[in-house]
Amino acid sequence: MKPRFRNTALGVAATLASLPALCGPMGFKDSWMAMGDLSPNWQEVFVNYALTPRDAVGASTLSMRSDDETLTRRANEAVYTRLLSRWNMPDAQANIWLLAGVGSVTGNDFAGARALASPGLQVDYETTRFYVSAAARLYRADGLNHDYASARIGFSFYEVDYDQVQPWLVLEARRMQGLSGKTELTPMLRLIHNRYFVELGINTDAQVRANFMYTF
Repeated sequence: MKPRFRNTALGVAATLASLPALCGPMGFKDSWMAMGDLSPNWQEVFVNYALTPRDAVGASTLSMRSDDETLTRRANEAVYTRLLSRWNMPDAQANIWLLAGVGSVTGNDFAGARALASPGLQVDYETTRFYVSAAARLYRADGLNHDYASARIGFSFYEVDYDQVQPWLVLEARRMQGLSGKTELTPMLRLIHNRYFVELGINTDAQVRANFMYTF
Protein backbone atom coordinates (compact mmCIF):
# COMPACT_ATOMS: atom_id res chain seq x y z
CA MET A 1 0.00 0.00 0.00
CA LYS A 2 1.39 3.39 -0.95
CA PRO A 3 2.12 5.69 2.06
CA ARG A 4 -0.25 8.44 0.91
CA PHE A 5 -3.15 6.03 0.36
CA ARG A 6 -2.39 4.28 3.64
CA ASN A 7 -2.46 7.56 5.59
CA THR A 8 -5.75 8.55 3.97
CA ALA A 9 -7.29 5.17 4.78
CA LEU A 10 -6.13 5.36 8.38
CA GLY A 11 -7.53 8.88 8.68
CA VAL A 12 -10.94 7.80 7.38
CA ALA A 13 -10.94 4.78 9.72
CA ALA A 14 -10.08 6.94 12.71
CA THR A 15 -12.80 9.44 11.86
CA LEU A 16 -15.43 6.72 11.44
CA ALA A 17 -14.35 5.18 14.74
CA SER A 18 -15.31 8.44 16.45
CA LEU A 19 -18.78 8.65 14.88
CA PRO A 20 -20.69 6.94 17.72
CA ALA A 21 -19.51 9.70 20.06
CA LEU A 22 -20.69 12.35 17.61
CA CYS A 23 -24.06 11.12 16.39
CA GLY A 24 -25.13 8.57 19.03
CA PRO A 25 -26.46 8.97 22.59
CA MET A 26 -23.47 7.20 24.23
CA GLY A 27 -19.68 7.10 23.92
CA PHE A 28 -17.08 4.35 23.96
CA LYS A 29 -16.72 1.80 26.80
CA ASP A 30 -15.87 3.35 30.21
CA SER A 31 -16.48 6.88 28.93
CA TRP A 32 -18.81 9.55 30.27
CA MET A 33 -20.95 11.60 27.91
CA ALA A 34 -22.61 14.93 28.70
CA MET A 35 -25.16 16.50 26.33
CA GLY A 36 -27.31 19.61 26.39
CA ASP A 37 -30.14 21.00 24.24
CA LEU A 38 -31.05 24.56 25.21
CA SER A 39 -33.75 26.93 23.94
CA PRO A 40 -36.51 29.06 25.53
CA ASN A 41 -39.11 26.24 25.30
CA TRP A 42 -36.80 23.26 25.79
CA GLN A 43 -33.87 22.81 28.18
CA GLU A 44 -32.41 19.32 28.53
CA VAL A 45 -29.19 18.12 30.17
CA PHE A 46 -28.22 14.45 29.90
CA VAL A 47 -25.25 12.53 31.35
CA ASN A 48 -24.44 8.82 31.00
CA TYR A 49 -21.68 6.28 31.55
CA ALA A 50 -20.88 3.53 29.01
CA LEU A 51 -20.75 0.22 30.88
CA THR A 52 -19.97 -1.72 27.68
CA PRO A 53 -19.53 -0.77 24.02
CA ARG A 54 -23.32 -1.17 23.67
CA ASP A 55 -24.83 -0.23 27.07
CA ALA A 56 -24.93 3.00 29.06
CA VAL A 57 -26.79 4.23 32.13
CA GLY A 58 -27.37 7.83 33.10
CA ALA A 59 -29.75 10.58 34.14
CA SER A 60 -31.49 13.48 32.45
CA THR A 61 -33.41 16.57 33.47
CA LEU A 62 -35.79 18.21 30.99
CA SER A 63 -37.82 21.42 31.20
CA MET A 64 -40.50 22.02 28.57
CA ARG A 65 -42.83 24.95 27.87
CA SER A 66 -45.78 25.26 25.51
CA ASP A 67 -45.65 27.60 22.54
CA ASP A 68 -48.08 30.01 24.21
CA GLU A 69 -45.97 29.91 27.41
CA THR A 70 -48.92 28.82 29.59
CA LEU A 71 -47.93 25.20 30.33
CA THR A 72 -44.66 23.96 31.80
CA ARG A 73 -43.26 20.51 32.53
CA ARG A 74 -40.17 19.35 34.45
CA ALA A 75 -39.05 15.74 34.02
CA ASN A 76 -36.23 13.95 35.86
CA GLU A 77 -35.31 10.46 34.72
CA ALA A 78 -32.90 7.57 34.94
CA VAL A 79 -32.09 6.53 31.36
CA TYR A 80 -30.76 3.27 29.91
CA THR A 81 -29.20 3.42 26.42
CA ARG A 82 -28.60 0.37 24.24
CA LEU A 83 -26.95 0.10 20.83
CA LEU A 84 -29.32 -2.38 19.19
CA SER A 85 -27.55 -2.71 15.86
CA ARG A 86 -24.60 -1.27 13.96
CA TRP A 87 -23.49 -1.51 10.35
CA ASN A 88 -19.87 -0.63 9.58
CA MET A 89 -19.25 0.21 5.93
CA PRO A 90 -16.02 1.21 4.16
CA ASP A 91 -16.79 4.95 4.41
CA ALA A 92 -19.89 5.11 6.62
CA GLN A 93 -21.66 3.83 9.70
CA ALA A 94 -25.34 3.27 10.58
CA ASN A 95 -26.88 2.61 14.01
CA ILE A 96 -30.14 1.83 15.78
CA TRP A 97 -30.37 2.94 19.43
CA LEU A 98 -32.84 2.19 22.22
CA LEU A 99 -33.44 4.74 24.97
CA ALA A 100 -35.57 3.79 28.00
CA GLY A 101 -36.27 6.39 30.68
CA VAL A 102 -38.22 6.18 33.93
CA GLY A 103 -38.73 8.97 36.43
CA SER A 104 -41.18 11.66 37.42
CA VAL A 105 -42.77 14.75 35.90
CA THR A 106 -44.27 17.88 37.44
CA GLY A 107 -46.33 20.64 35.81
CA ASN A 108 -47.96 23.97 36.52
CA ASP A 109 -51.45 22.64 35.76
CA PHE A 110 -51.53 19.71 38.21
CA ALA A 111 -50.43 19.04 41.77
CA GLY A 112 -47.54 16.83 42.85
CA ALA A 113 -45.38 14.57 40.69
CA ARG A 114 -46.47 11.78 38.37
CA ALA A 115 -44.56 8.66 37.34
CA LEU A 116 -43.13 9.03 33.85
CA ALA A 117 -41.94 6.51 31.25
CA SER A 118 -40.13 7.56 28.05
CA PRO A 119 -39.12 4.71 25.74
CA GLY A 120 -37.64 5.70 22.39
CA LEU A 121 -35.64 4.77 19.30
CA GLN A 122 -33.02 6.61 17.27
CA VAL A 123 -31.62 5.64 13.87
CA ASP A 124 -28.69 7.38 12.20
CA TYR A 125 -26.35 7.16 9.23
CA GLU A 126 -23.14 9.15 8.87
CA THR A 127 -20.11 9.49 6.66
CA THR A 128 -17.30 12.01 7.03
CA ARG A 129 -19.36 14.47 4.92
CA PHE A 130 -23.06 13.56 5.35
CA TYR A 131 -25.37 12.85 8.29
CA VAL A 132 -29.03 11.90 8.68
CA SER A 133 -30.99 10.74 11.73
CA ALA A 134 -34.52 10.26 13.05
CA ALA A 135 -35.69 9.81 16.64
CA ALA A 136 -38.94 9.24 18.54
CA ARG A 137 -39.62 9.23 22.29
CA LEU A 138 -42.91 8.50 24.09
CA TYR A 139 -43.21 10.77 27.13
CA ARG A 140 -46.12 9.21 29.02
CA ALA A 141 -47.57 9.79 32.50
CA ASP A 142 -51.04 9.57 34.01
CA GLY A 143 -53.16 11.91 31.89
CA LEU A 144 -50.15 13.21 29.95
CA ASN A 145 -48.94 12.48 26.43
CA HIS A 146 -45.97 14.50 25.19
CA ASP A 147 -44.68 12.17 22.48
CA TYR A 148 -41.71 13.63 20.63
CA ALA A 149 -40.29 13.12 17.14
CA SER A 150 -37.34 14.67 15.35
CA ALA A 151 -35.36 14.34 12.12
CA ARG A 152 -31.98 15.77 11.13
CA ILE A 153 -29.93 16.09 7.99
CA GLY A 154 -26.52 17.69 7.67
CA PHE A 155 -23.37 17.98 5.62
CA SER A 156 -19.80 19.06 6.29
CA PHE A 157 -18.15 21.83 4.32
CA TYR A 158 -14.91 19.88 3.86
CA GLU A 159 -13.02 16.91 5.25
CA VAL A 160 -10.47 17.33 8.04
CA ASP A 161 -7.94 15.22 9.89
CA TYR A 162 -9.09 13.19 12.91
CA ASP A 163 -7.79 15.74 15.47
CA GLN A 164 -9.14 18.87 13.73
CA VAL A 165 -12.43 20.75 14.15
CA GLN A 166 -14.91 20.23 11.30
CA PRO A 167 -17.80 22.64 10.51
CA TRP A 168 -21.18 21.23 9.49
CA LEU A 169 -24.53 22.71 8.49
CA VAL A 170 -27.44 20.83 10.10
CA LEU A 171 -31.21 21.21 9.66
CA GLU A 172 -33.50 19.76 12.34
CA ALA A 173 -37.28 19.36 12.40
CA ARG A 174 -38.97 18.40 15.68
CA ARG A 175 -42.44 18.26 17.19
CA MET A 176 -43.90 17.47 20.63
CA GLN A 177 -47.50 16.51 21.25
CA GLY A 178 -49.52 18.38 23.85
CA LEU A 179 -47.19 21.40 24.12
CA SER A 180 -46.83 22.49 20.51
CA GLY A 181 -49.19 22.41 17.56
CA LYS A 182 -46.48 22.99 14.97
CA THR A 183 -43.22 21.58 13.70
CA GLU A 184 -40.13 23.51 14.73
CA LEU A 185 -37.42 23.91 12.08
CA THR A 186 -33.89 24.92 13.09
CA PRO A 187 -30.86 25.38 10.83
CA MET A 188 -27.66 25.11 12.90
CA LEU A 189 -23.94 25.44 12.50
CA ARG A 190 -22.19 22.46 14.11
CA LEU A 191 -18.50 22.32 15.03
CA ILE A 192 -17.23 18.77 15.62
CA HIS A 193 -14.05 17.54 17.22
CA ASN A 194 -13.22 13.91 18.02
CA ARG A 195 -14.64 14.23 21.57
CA TYR A 196 -17.20 17.04 21.35
CA PHE A 197 -19.54 19.07 19.24
CA VAL A 198 -21.27 22.42 19.71
CA GLU A 199 -24.25 23.69 17.71
CA LEU A 200 -25.84 27.11 17.41
CA GLY A 201 -28.93 28.09 15.41
CA ILE A 202 -32.18 30.05 15.27
CA ASN A 203 -35.52 28.27 14.88
CA THR A 204 -38.62 29.27 12.94
CA ASP A 205 -39.91 31.21 15.98
CA ALA A 206 -36.73 33.33 15.98
CA GLN A 207 -35.52 31.62 19.16
CA VAL A 208 -31.85 30.83 19.70
CA ARG A 209 -30.90 27.16 20.16
CA ALA A 210 -27.59 25.92 21.54
CA ASN A 211 -26.58 22.26 21.80
CA PHE A 212 -23.43 20.57 23.03
CA MET A 213 -21.90 17.14 23.58
CA TYR A 214 -18.67 16.17 25.31
CA THR A 215 -17.22 12.68 25.85
CA PHE A 216 -14.57 12.13 28.49
